[in-house]
Amino acid sequence: MADSPVDDELWQDFHDVVNMTSRELQEWLATEAAGTATETEPDQAGDERSRTVLGILGKRRTDLTPDDVEVMRTVVAEIRAERGDEPEPEAGDAQWRHRLMSLGHDPLKPTA
Repeated sequence: MADSPVDDELWQDFHDVVNMTSRELQEWLATEAAGTATETEPDQAGDERSRTVLGILGKRRTDLTPDDVEVMRTVVAEIRAERGDEPEPEAGDAQWRHRLMSLGHDPLKPTA
């Protein structure tokens, strides 16, 4: 079995900040509120990075690619820059919440 291209810390950080399940994210991306990139085909809903996050959620750790790992790093950094290390549930404005939800982070959900 191949070694995982992602270290333990990044794996945990990603799954801490991406607090939506793959089903929740897929359903979100399929809604009109997800933005102009919404398509009628379920596997084409959302932008490329949103679909990559969704794909990562459906992969085993050993199946991640170096590109997946880079997306994981940028998503963790972006969500943490917006929310801090231990965010409290917060509504914020709709555009801000929708942007975070397109990355798999619902700011209204309590952290684990």
